[in-house]
Amino acid sequence: MSIGLNHGSGVPNAAFPGPGVSEPYAQRVATTSPAGDEVQLVADHVGATVEQLERRIRARFGDRGLTRAANDLRRLVEEVQTEAGQSHIRLRRTTLMARTTSITIIVATVAALVFSLREALIEGLERSQDWVPLVESVVNDLVFAAIAMLFLWAFPERLERRTMLRLLHRLRSLAHVIDMHQLSKDPEQVSPTYTRTPESVSHGLDAEQLHHYLDYCSEMLSLTAKTAALCAEHSSDPVVLSTVSTLETLTTELSNKIWQKISLLPRPETAR
Repeated sequence: MSIGLNHGSGVPNAAFPGPGVSEPYAQRVATTSPAGDEVQLVADHVGATVEQLERRIRARFGDRGLTRAANDLRRLVEEVQTEAGQSHIRLRRTTLMARTTSITIIVATVAALVFSLREALIEGLERSQDWVPLVESVVNDLVFAAIAMLFLWAFPERLERRTMLRLLHRLRSLAHVIDMHQLSKDPEQVSPTYTRTPESVSHGLDAEQLHHYLDYCSEMLSLTAKTAALCAEHSSDPVVLSTVSTLETLTTELSNKIWQKISLLPRPETAR
């Protein structure tokens, strides 16, 4: 099952092509994750949802800063989709090369050890002290081969980690930008008992507009977390997964602050 589209968004879901389509389910699902899970987030659907959110914000608030932030998020979704796809291909190629090199090192090390032991047994070592350099050489060869294998085994994911972390850093920055947009949106300003001070920052929104504005901020934070999750769809790197989890926690906490503000707004019937 493909996931990545809110119900009612108006964008078709590839996992449910509609009546009259007999395409097998196995041909519609996204590429499986490292764990073999076929339930995945689809970048196209996330991008379509962000585009629709941008249109909704523009239709209600015009070309405000929040609209530009939504536009930045849309571009980031496209970049994550492109980079994640290319990273997945590069990771497969680099992994194949690293595994091939590791096997070559193992074969070469084993061959060298067998040759050394064979020569030692054929020529013979009269004294026990003569075995010390041979044993030391064998141990050194095994240690260096093990170090090389460990490095090559982790090299592909470390190579792609930098690209994913750069995108996740930009998403974290965008989450804080979205939070900055809602900081000055004080719900008390729509209250009849609100008293302005010389330093008060007026947001110029009534209760209904403020409700929509804060709701849009919450949706953008949720979609920012979904975009971050796209970075880990084909990755098992613990550093990338931990960064994605941290970003999801951040956006959830920021969204909870926004909903606390929304809960302070007058009820629709009161606002009228």
